[in-house]
Amino acid sequence: MGPIEDLERAASAAADPTPGAATQALASLDWLTAAVDADRTAGLFAQWGLSTVIDENTADEVIGRPLFDALHERAGLSAAWPIGNAGLLHTYGYLLSLAPTPYGLKRERWLGRELSAGLGLGAGHFLPWEGPRTLLARATEAATLLIASGGEFSWYALGGGRATRTVLSHEHDGSRALAYAVAPAPGTRPLLVTMFPVAQAETVRRDLDVASARLRWNAA
Repeated sequence: MGPIEDLERAASAAADPTPGAATQALASLDWLTAAVDADRTAGLFAQWGLSTVIDENTADEVIGRPLFDALHERAGLSAAWPIGNAGLLHTYGYLLSLAPTPYGLKRERWLGRELSAGLGLGAGHFLPWEGPRTLLARATEAATLLIASGGEFSWYALGGGRATRTVLSHEHDGSRALAYAVAPAPGTRPLLVTMFPVAQAETVRRDLDVASARLRWNAA
């Protein structure tokens, strides 16, 4: 059985509401628990802000509460459902999400080629079980560099009284990437919230030109 099949099996097990099932599902993926432990030691979660697990497009839970709690416990993070650490949720939480969205399963941003292509990176750059660095380490580096570069288009705005920063990359091989950061409080430095591939750049640009002053993409 390959890593994708192992991931799908663990995702199904993590959705079981039986007490302890989500923790056992995490433990079944050695590479995932090792990655969370390494990210915890490296302090990477502190570079990410807050996100809700209630998807803004579907209004459904991206992951259930047992998995939400198990992930944050493993990462050594305090969280009050449904708001948790964006880096943890948008990487490892998304890998284990079974919630359908208009864009497919959330894990596809890491398993597919569009995001890495949009960043000018090699195919498979974000495959979570490959390479010496964790998925979160690679995602943090890529999002930070994109934010710092300014990309092809960027927006500064105030959302809910807090500074937000959105950057859309230059096109690479027909793909683009978007990174988004939000200040946790007025006057503080924006923290990473999300990064994802963009297929229709003009749609995103028009939307942000009109509504960049509100929090976006499940930021909390």
